[in-house]
Amino acid sequence: MVVETPLKPSTDGDGVAAEEGPFAGLSVRGVTKSYSGNTVLSDIDLDVGAGEVVALLGENGAGKSTLAAIIAGIVPPDSGRMTWRGQSYAPATPGEAISRGVGLIHQEMRLLPDLSIAENVFVGRLPIRNGMVDREEMSRRAEKQIRRLGLDVSPATLVKSLRVAAQQQVEIAKALTLDAQLLILDEPTAALGEDETDKLFVQIERLKREGVSFIYVSHRLEEIGRIADKIAVLRDGRLVAVHESGKTPVKTLVEEMVGRSVERLFPDKTEPQDKEVLVVDGLSSAEGAFNEVSFSVRAGEVLGIAGIVGAGRSEVVRTIAGVDPVGAGTIRVDGREVQFQSPRDAIRAGIVFVPEDRKYQGLVLQHSLAENLAYGNYDRLAPSGWVKRDKVARFAADSIQRMTIRGTPRQLVGRLSGGNQQKALIARWMSRNPKVLILDEPTRGIDVGSRAEIYDVIAALSRTGMAVVVVSSDLEEVVGLSHRVMVLSKGRQRGILSGKEANKTSIIELATT
Repeated sequence: MVVETPLKPSTDGDGVAAEEGPFAGLSVRGVTKSYSGNTVLSDIDLDVGAGEVVALLGENGAGKSTLAAIIAGIVPPDSGRMTWRGQSYAPATPGEAISRGVGLIHQEMRLLPDLSIAENVFVGRLPIRNGMVDREEMSRRAEKQIRRLGLDVSPATLVKSLRVAAQQQVEIAKALTLDAQLLILDEPTAALGEDETDKLFVQIERLKREGVSFIYVSHRLEEIGRIADKIAVLRDGRLVAVHESGKTPVKTLVEEMVGRSVERLFPDKTEPQDKEVLVVDGLSSAEGAFNEVSFSVRAGEVLGIAGIVGAGRSEVVRTIAGVDPVGAGTIRVDGREVQFQSPRDAIRAGIVFVPEDRKYQGLVLQHSLAENLAYGNYDRLAPSGWVKRDKVARFAADSIQRMTIRGTPRQLVGRLSGGNQQKALIARWMSRNPKVLILDEPTRGIDVGSRAEIYDVIAALSRTGMAVVVVSSDLEEVVGLSHRVMVLSKGRQRGILSGKEANKTSIIELATT
């Protein structure tokens, strides 16, 4: 049933009414959705006022994306009704939703890699002058938005040349140019660092003052208190809590999301050994992404790497893992200098790498879990060149059990949750007993319960004596996991912090120098 009782109009940051009427925002009543008899949303009621940010929280599978898809016109509800700005609202397509002023930024980026930034920002609605595309206007408007978000590249740059974090900023810029009155942001900061997140929040606050509403989906609970006016928590397709303040304690939110008491998120750290497993000395990128980076990682140590987008974090670990070429400097593993021409050389030397974009750089989503676990291990599973399915199946079963992956060997890996996909990538390499494990954004797009499981895996591997390197945009994650934190800025190493020095404030100070 739709609420008919007139509500007080929402106000902007200056106390000015954003819009008169029965309800100036979005009203969702009794929305239910099932797939093949499986109910993914059950009788959802939700209100989003004008100029209000409502955080929508829940574990993977809780129903957040389905609810967002219904509001954005991607899928229809089985039952229930919605009103938007006082009128009935039932979009049949995303285009219809956009025409009504409702836009969605997807968690999975949907950019066209062979088009420029400007073309991606305005695809489907190119500015026209005298019957032709006004490329100058398109470039000017796109550049204005990406600069506001802190992305310092030409709008003519092809999207395929950008790192994941920069692509995420293009997705956000695309949505901000829609002139929408309700924006649904699905994990907008998953690949962003602290500085880029701050710039996004500035834009959200500006649009709030203009009466724009937001539904904000995020697994980064520490940022919710900074941006949300209200919090709605989903669990197993049901709305289990609504908080009228964004300042609700994180512990409370976690327990509502997972349905149980959560005592801690990060595991206890054990003291590393004295032995240096990985030593990097004066390492520089052949492509100019970073210069003269030096550090070491001991057996049983977790080294975090932090910095804002463009600092060179991913480029450093990609070079160490043999993905990108070395310009200068040396890499030593167990005291022996190594030179890699490819990732295969790094794997043979004992360095394995889990990339930041697991779905496109790490996994083959249309193949089974067993096949994905076997990739990279055929030199051991099929040394003669003949692949035996029973051997692959046994290998997969052992890996699934060892890493507690919730899935079966024959299940398509694309059907697994983000956390289980990440555990599958890690499991792929564990049979090789690597000396160094490198993880780039290990919990990007992963819910809080699965994040805790990934953290436990990282801690357990370090306790076996493995050297672990973690690149993360989440400063709480970097500090919570790492024994020491190396900070990069503009391709330069700014310092290595340990103990009490390794805190968010110190990291931000170094990252912005």
